[in-house]
Amino acid sequence: MTGYAQFIAPDGKAVTTGGAPSLGFSYSSNRAMSALTLVQGTPPTTPHEVVMDRGTAEKYHFVIGDHVKILLAGPSQTFTLTGIVRFGTANNLAGATLAAFWLPTAQNLFNLPGKFDAIDAIAVPGANKATVQAAIARALPRGVEVVTGQTVAAEQTNSINQALGFFSTALLVFAFISLFVGGFTIFNTFSIIVGQRTKELALLRIVGASRRQVFRSVLLEATIVGIVASLIGLGLGVLAALGLEALLQAFGITLPTGPLVFESRTVVAALVVGVGVTVVSAISPARRAVRIPPVAALADHSVEETESSRRRITIASIIGIVGVVLLVLGLTAPAIQLVGLGAVLGFIGIGMLAPVVARPMSSVLGRPLARMLGMAGKLGRENSMRSPRRTAQTSSALMVGLALVSTIAVFGASVSRSATSSVDNAINADYIITPSSVGAQGFSNSVAPTVAAVPGVTAVSSVYTGQFETRGTVSTMTGLSPNHLSRTIILRMESGSGAPAMAAGELLIDTSTAHSDHLVVGSIVPVTFAETGSSTIRVGGIFSPNALLGSYLVGDGFFLSHFATPLPVAVLVRATGSAATGAALTSAVGGYPNLKLQTRAAFEKSQQAQVNQLLGLVYVLLALAIVIALIGIVNTLMLSVFERTHEIGLLRAVGMRRRQVRAMIRSESVILALFGAIIGVVVGTALGVAFASSLKQQGITDVVVPVSSLIVFLVLSGFLGLGAASWPARRAAKLDVLAAIAAE
Repeated sequence: MTGYAQFIAPDGKAVTTGGAPSLGFSYSSNRAMSALTLVQGTPPTTPHEVVMDRGTAEKYHFVIGDHVKILLAGPSQTFTLTGIVRFGTANNLAGATLAAFWLPTAQNLFNLPGKFDAIDAIAVPGANKATVQAAIARALPRGVEVVTGQTVAAEQTNSINQALGFFSTALLVFAFISLFVGGFTIFNTFSIIVGQRTKELALLRIVGASRRQVFRSVLLEATIVGIVASLIGLGLGVLAALGLEALLQAFGITLPTGPLVFESRTVVAALVVGVGVTVVSAISPARRAVRIPPVAALADHSVEETESSRRRITIASIIGIVGVVLLVLGLTAPAIQLVGLGAVLGFIGIGMLAPVVARPMSSVLGRPLARMLGMAGKLGRENSMRSPRRTAQTSSALMVGLALVSTIAVFGASVSRSATSSVDNAINADYIITPSSVGAQGFSNSVAPTVAAVPGVTAVSSVYTGQFETRGTVSTMTGLSPNHLSRTIILRMESGSGAPAMAAGELLIDTSTAHSDHLVVGSIVPVTFAETGSSTIRVGGIFSPNALLGSYLVGDGFFLSHFATPLPVAVLVRATGSAATGAALTSAVGGYPNLKLQTRAAFEKSQQAQVNQLLGLVYVLLALAIVIALIGIVNTLMLSVFERTHEIGLLRAVGMRRRQVRAMIRSESVILALFGAIIGVVVGTALGVAFASSLKQQGITDVVVPVSSLIVFLVLSGFLGLGAASWPARRAAKLDVLAAIAAE
């Protein structure tokens, strides 16, 4: 027997799990049949006893003999703690709390007296499992499934993997972003190195080195750098993983408990990806290296000058156009893979086209610095204008990072505004009761009748949600009472009827689903439920999208007949506006410490707060890409200082002070940062607007451009550029004048 059972901590607050379920089930003392291992105390043998998972007991300091209050599908009850268990070798089940009761008690608590959710059986040694399985199936009534233990284990593993799949995918996306930004830095570094080693590579050509050997030497250097960097990154990644859980908890996300897993495939993946990105990023600089003629050993030669900018512009334009086309197709399909590929190609195209505007933009951005810093600012401006390609390449990483940050800023502001609009256009209720913890599975069915009994309450409706299958796709169905429907929910019908159809056991769908699945009022939709199996349901009406209701809506009578003991996820309350009614509601809900009572205005703010909390986490993860971009600026400036050692020595010899040298390098860094930031903010804003506009059917009804936030990003970029120049500026200022003049 399994069901809902949530512990109340000694301080009177509900024990939360950060999204993992609060499980209750019957206790089995047969060790061969049960995953629970009793580590302390005795099993439950009376209606008032319970055993608890060790993780919860240790965290909340429960001991044997304590009286524990437990929230259930019905009224809450108090039990005596008689034992503490482990789930296998773990203290709990992937973060879920476990409450195990005596079997008759569990059957009564979960409203299934005399019935079972599952029956476990062990075959005698040597028996044919398929034969035993078939024999058991023949002895059971129709509709009961017989599966092997391996099948159940595989299904549970798959379910856990699916639940964590979004989180894993999100982390991989941010890892890819960091690698993509790092690729720009690697490409720029090798480009500068190849330019600085022109004479060296030309001498190799003079002494007999072939183009292929020069090409291989650059790639071999990239491979060695990639291996060393990957190993260092692997170690830092392990340390980062240890801190990631604390970061997620700071944003209200709790992961299942468990040890740190370090597999051999992690090492292989890190080396393959790290070396692969480094080598791929170095291919273009290596190709430029093989085009260095031997005569370059005797005279100054610039690889940049020999390359056709027209060809680069043509290729970049083609890549950019293809990226935009894929982006548009991905947003209209929708297909997230096409969106990602289109964005990558778009960034590559913009990065290749950036040198076209690098010189004029650097000139404009550098003029205020020239006025403020005098000759040092003027030289910094001219240095950034000297090599448009280098300026663009150095700024590209920051451009990508800030473009993504700006995209999220526009998208997040649009979601936040739409959340408020959605609540206004979805709910008529004066009060909304929801779980106090994010990710909770539901709460007691006794809440609605308790609230309905409060004087001044005129309408109460419980909201249920459950998974079902239709046309080969698993979707979410919402159940709602058709009584007093218009007093708690805003349901705008496009065709058919609303409450009458729900009362008749018919299905309501939103206009998006009706359009995509080609459904009309009267269509028969095949559905499959885990409890009752396959069936069909008639479409009784089509309504405008409602953020609370989702795409599929039925009456609570139909819903409860197809889902076993479902729990409400919200209770909507319509009441008189008196203060006495509000106080009475607060008192009534106070008996359920896992719930919160909010007015509609407070509910709107909580929805915005959840969006902002998630955005905060996204910003923190994207900050890694910004840090990598800043490292690229530091790296470029350090190489630039090394390259211009002779020039800096001459400037010092003719009277430039150390302070002016530092100001020159810092002004150049600020121009680089602002150049990348401006392009990134413009591109990111356009992407954010396009992304938000494409999701109007999914509830994002308002497109908002947070101008103030974007301006803050630009200002912060200037300060970050100033900070990135600190080390290169100090190094340039400390150069020995005579040694610098003597340097080649």
